[in-house]
Amino acid sequence: MIELASRGHNVIAACQLQEQADALVAEAPGMATMVLDVTDAASVAQVSDVSIDVLINNAGRGLMAPLTNVPLDEVRKTFEVNVFGMLAMCQAVIPGMKERGSGRIINVSSIAGILSGAMSAPYAMTKHSVEALSVAMREELAPHGIDVTKINPGPYLTGFNDAMVDGIEPYLESGDDSAAAAHQFLKQVMEDQADPNEIVMALADLAEADETPVETFLPEGIREMLQAVLDSRS
Repeated sequence: MIELASRGHNVIAACQLQEQADALVAEAPGMATMVLDVTDAASVAQVSDVSIDVLINNAGRGLMAPLTNVPLDEVRKTFEVNVFGMLAMCQAVIPGMKERGSGRIINVSSIAGILSGAMSAPYAMTKHSVEALSVAMREELAPHGIDVTKINPGPYLTGFNDAMVDGIEPYLESGDDSAAAAHQFLKQVMEDQADPNEIVMALADLAEADETPVETFLPEGIREMLQAVLDSRS
């Protein structure tokens, strides 16, 4: 958001908490903010009153755990944010975009939208849904002049991934060596995360682009790595 504002765009940064909005304004004076909960219909409804050219759906909730004992309520909460909240935001802005005959929606997916593995399924299931949502919506809205694209980041050093991996611990059962090994593997992956500024620049570039691809995988080479893993499973 700060990058887009620095490029001269009028930006409204949606924050979950007022404290977050205040901190953002302190960092970027003059930036407009909005306190918004994507899981609350009344909160999302306020977006319908704003003329939005580009929507970046970046709200996300992380959850990693063994599928055998992850609480279903936690899985539901993750779907509420990552899938239903995203769809609600899209539905809030689409009527205005259709009326103007233009607009762009950028959905933040993940490499977890393509690849799932031990411990990652509670999160990956939601991102697989984001894949389906984004591709279908791109085809549905193109005739109305609305562009829909998605971005699939790998591990970036934002703290989000670390929190997910650290959050596995309470769900591990004593004596489950395979689950413990999967947890340790994910911890090792987190030791080599990329600079999140790359995603910031990519999102800003997608917002400004004349045309977008259906998907953007980052960092460089991650798409090939994912394909190699998928091929090894066949």
